[in-house]
Amino acid sequence: MRSYVIRRLLLVIPTIFLVSLITFFMVHLIPGDIIDSMGVTDPTNPLDRPALERMLGLDAPLMVQYGRWLGVAPQLDGSFSGVFEGDFGKSWYRQAPVVELLAGAWPVTFELGIIALIVAQLIALPIGIYSALRQDTAGDYIARTFAILCISVPAFWLATMVIVLPSIWWGYMPSIFLIPFTEDPLGNLKMFIVPGIILGAEMAGGTMRYTRTMMLEVLRQDYIRTAWAKGLRERVVTLRHALKNALIPVVTVIGFQLGIVIGGTVIIEQIFALPGVGRITFMAMTVQDEPIIIATVFLFGVVSMLLILLVDLTYAFLDPRVHYK
Repeated sequence: MRSYVIRRLLLVIPTIFLVSLITFFMVHLIPGDIIDSMGVTDPTNPLDRPALERMLGLDAPLMVQYGRWLGVAPQLDGSFSGVFEGDFGKSWYRQAPVVELLAGAWPVTFELGIIALIVAQLIALPIGIYSALRQDTAGDYIARTFAILCISVPAFWLATMVIVLPSIWWGYMPSIFLIPFTEDPLGNLKMFIVPGIILGAEMAGGTMRYTRTMMLEVLRQDYIRTAWAKGLRERVVTLRHALKNALIPVVTVIGFQLGIVIGGTVIIEQIFALPGVGRITFMAMTVQDEPIIIATVFLFGVVSMLLILLVDLTYAFLDPRVHYK
């Protein structure tokens, strides 16, 4: 297993480089730039397009700009600072280092994602297991209907209704200012619990159906029939013999959800005015602030790769039959 982990970690290096290359050039394929967002069209303006392009370094070829972003080509001030040194540049619109902006926003996105993931598993796993154990009963039909509703109802619509309807009926509006956890843990949790439940319910539907399918497949295996024949209680058969094997493919789904939840917080953060990475990315896209867009997309890709590696290694714990060569 050690050699497998080393090979996977070594494979991450060229993959990260490829992700950075694709991310950088794909962002530059977006029509327009931040200068167009500024509306600089007057040729008599001292800050016309050529001057702004020279100031931002947009007049250089794309390969030179990519080298500056990596830190292998000199910056406009002659220094060699870039991603290799942990420097993602400076926001063109906010005029602040991208690292500082993301450092302040990541805890918000992380907290929302963790709450959503916990809510999703608390909903999906028990209902999925119950639905499999009570196949074709009224409870099974209700659980499957609920799963379809979770998949079908858009999270952004539900979030909008949660904001709009209470304000119309009771005159209540959630706080639009972030309450730090260190200052008021309960107030912070109240601010995050509603968007976390909405985002978690959206993820729970697919996991619920997948858990039910895998549990049904495992429950039909011969060793499960043997366990029933030995007179073991339902709880022992379910938790000790069936659940662990059924969770192996479910873990893969949960692992991919970890990456999706990061990107899926964009709309939720915008609706609930949460100053996370998703909201910063959304605002950067509206003004085409390339340093922030490139940095967030690149970091999302890196985090997703590490999560996939973690999922692969989790297989060995869930199934001793899995061997790494």
